[in-house]
Amino acid sequence: MPTRAAGAACDRECLRGFVTQYLIAMVAHNPRSLPVSDKVTFTEDGKEMRLGEGLWSTATGIRRYRQDILDVRQGVAASQDVVEESGMPVMLVLRMKIVDKKITEIETQVTRNKAEGAIFNIDALQTVGKAMNAEVPKGQLNSREDAIKIAEFYPAGLKVGSFVEVNAPFAADAYRIENGTITAGPGCSRAGCENAKTQTIMKHPAIKSRVAAVDEELGIVLLMNFGDTGSYGPGNSLIVWEAFKVYGGQIHAVEAFMRVMPAGAGSGWGD
Repeated sequence: MPTRAAGAACDRECLRGFVTQYLIAMVAHNPRSLPVSDKVTFTEDGKEMRLGEGLWSTATGIRRYRQDILDVRQGVAASQDVVEESGMPVMLVLRMKIVDKKITEIETQVTRNKAEGAIFNIDALQTVGKAMNAEVPKGQLNSREDAIKIAEFYPAGLKVGSFVEVNAPFAADAYRIENGTITAGPGCSRAGCENAKTQTIMKHPAIKSRVAAVDEELGIVLLMNFGDTGSYGPGNSLIVWEAFKVYGGQIHAVEAFMRVMPAGAGSGWGD
């Protein structure tokens, strides 16, 4: 059973409400409507800004796609969203830390086009994936700690360039979607990518990773993977927010929002 903090200050619906408040306030260009702490920290693409800058000043709408990852134990509300900027769709990743019903940390990443994302099929992001949001079969929900360990097989495989070598526990029908494009599993159109575990992948020797949120009820682990791969142009790296559907000891789905960034950009919030 998922762990629920006794008397938690902010339950799932409370955390979900903070995501809604954030998106509405951003489109209204009204950061003062958010319940933030006096010492709130806000970043966009790893750079610290004043709340109200960046996408806040240009956002014009909210589209249907919204994948929430709600971490009640840590008081973290994360979300992968499609919003509008001057009427055009953009990808937004949002992570907020909630303490005593106030926001103390806001971390965002924005991807607007293929040049920024390496892959960009935003028109495919109409509704969230059924597999990612499906109820975990009875008795197959992993503990928080085990779910993290299972998800971390993924960056371990990236580091050496082989999911087989690290024996990453992918389910037989596991899939991966990156910026709206199916890049592994059923529906993947490239040769050899139908099997998420055995497909050929690039080596990412400099990759680092941090746990951003764990949705213990839905079995979703959100990792932020970052580092120079030498594959995205001189001086560039890839910053990837990857949501892993984990249960029964296996990875069943991976859905990622990513952006090409300067090689030294890092996470913006530590490793």
